[in-house]
Amino acid sequence: MTLQETLEIQIKKAIKSLYQADLETVEFQATRKEFEGDITVVVFPMLRVVRGNPVQIGEAIGNYLIENVEEITKFNVVKGFLNLVINDSYFLNFSNEVGDFSDFGKVSGDKETIMVEYSSPNTNKPLHLGHVRNILLGYSVAEIIKASGKKAYKTQIINDRGIHICKSMLAWKRFGNGETPASTGLKGDKLVGNYYVQFDQEYKKEIAQLLSEGLTEKEAKAQAPSLVKAQKMLLKWEAGDEETVALWKKMNGWVYAGFDITYASIGVDFDQLYYESNTYLLGKDNIEEGLKKGVFFKKEDGSVWCDLTDEGLDEKLVLRSDGTAVYMTQDIGTAIQRAKDFPEVTGMIYTVGNEQDYHFKVLFLILKKLGYNWAEHLYHLSYGMVDLPSGKMKSREGTVVDADDLIADMAATAKKISEELGKIDDFSEEEKEQLYHMIGLGALKYYILKVDPKKRILFNPEESVDFQGNTGPFIQYTYARIQSILRKATLNEDVIQSDSEVFLQAKEKELIKQLQLFPETIQQAAANYSPALIANYTYELVKAFNSFYQNISIFGADSEDEKLFRIQLSKAVSDVIKTAFGLLGIQVPERM
Repeated sequence: MTLQETLEIQIKKAIKSLYQADLETVEFQATRKEFEGDITVVVFPMLRVVRGNPVQIGEAIGNYLIENVEEITKFNVVKGFLNLVINDSYFLNFSNEVGDFSDFGKVSGDKETIMVEYSSPNTNKPLHLGHVRNILLGYSVAEIIKASGKKAYKTQIINDRGIHICKSMLAWKRFGNGETPASTGLKGDKLVGNYYVQFDQEYKKEIAQLLSEGLTEKEAKAQAPSLVKAQKMLLKWEAGDEETVALWKKMNGWVYAGFDITYASIGVDFDQLYYESNTYLLGKDNIEEGLKKGVFFKKEDGSVWCDLTDEGLDEKLVLRSDGTAVYMTQDIGTAIQRAKDFPEVTGMIYTVGNEQDYHFKVLFLILKKLGYNWAEHLYHLSYGMVDLPSGKMKSREGTVVDADDLIADMAATAKKISEELGKIDDFSEEEKEQLYHMIGLGALKYYILKVDPKKRILFNPEESVDFQGNTGPFIQYTYARIQSILRKATLNEDVIQSDSEVFLQAKEKELIKQLQLFPETIQQAAANYSPALIANYTYELVKAFNSFYQNISIFGADSEDEKLFRIQLSKAVSDVIKTAFGLLGIQVPERM
């Protein structure tokens, strides 16, 4: 039982004993720095069940706790705030009892299993900066869910069919001269993406020509020869034309190989893959079932709709009049298929940009109306876009920031700054390159994940690789500094006894209190699907450690017990940094 849980029980007993009243909850908060204390009880909410002066009530509770909780040594009351001072032995015992801090904060599993969908790219272009935020969020949320005690499956649906895929295929047939990733030395996704851009360039030329011939803009866009050919190619693919399907398989294969390289470089993985070419016909049977149940209705033209006006939305098309599906149909069918494939799944998280907020409101409502219990536990992890100082990215015009190029640029920036600091001269070239990649990727991931998912980000690469402030490299550098301390120390498994001559200083207490917050932070991050809570917790922990390190001598301690305690406390901090950064998908270097 934690001290806070013990205090809550005793405070409720105090209210019962002193005022013959029942208190439902007790509100705690960190003690403000200008007052003496380690934890503060907020008295004001108690006035709902206890009549009296909040200062007097706080005094009475404080005296009760002194008599009944051995960890409380003294207290003070400021207005309606009861500040409690905890004895040093409690903090020493905490450090001893946790033991291996590398697993501190991880909770044993419960019955919940969550499926997290992220990435889900189109196979007509490489992954770019927009995908990177999606991938980092989804992967980290899945890792945090697992750390909180639940089970998580990582999945994606690869959008490998449609008119956009045919545009790349058509441009390759027209301009490719049979080139391949092997013949060009390009990753397959980059090669295919180049043809998607080339298609758009040709398409715009054709539109301009048709406009000069007197067609309206709408007519020109619809009649441009390239688009007409792409539409015919899509019909051939849907009809199973052998040559078209063979080209589709070949070019998609190039893209998949390219994606795999990028995912490996970023350091993410998946448990299950779904392909739109296999799922785009799903959902039609579910629509028929929904019609029988009265969830959907059919209009005179034969189209099928769902009326969501009672829920404050509108009528939503789920099947066209010609019987063909829309994206909503497919998403309904895919969700139901996933539930069949993984019966243990109790909820699903969709990591998709905030431009799709309305789509997911509708999807979740329809699935609930269809009667699926798991539909009560669907969540859209909506996130803001990523902008660059140069402006918004556009795939068709080739102005996106390629994920591979971004990672390489981040490593190059890390190299430049690391060389200026001049602390890795004794590294081998291979060690240096590994470190640059680790720092650059850590900077990118932390910069993106420290921001609440719903907020839009202006990504500044130079700022993200700063070795000072709330950045990944700053935290990585602190971890490496602690490893240097541990290498210098002769660390053993001795335990600091609670009755030893170790007198904790304020900086040491603050550091231990920050460590104690880690399990609660994991639970909050899992409940809110927010890696930002983990990122910013880690930054606060590192700030507390650096303040401790700058003000207290580790190796110049007054006694061996004090020195050993400070070394073990430093190790505990490094263990939690490594665990927390692991939840963000960030590696930490042993030397830097």
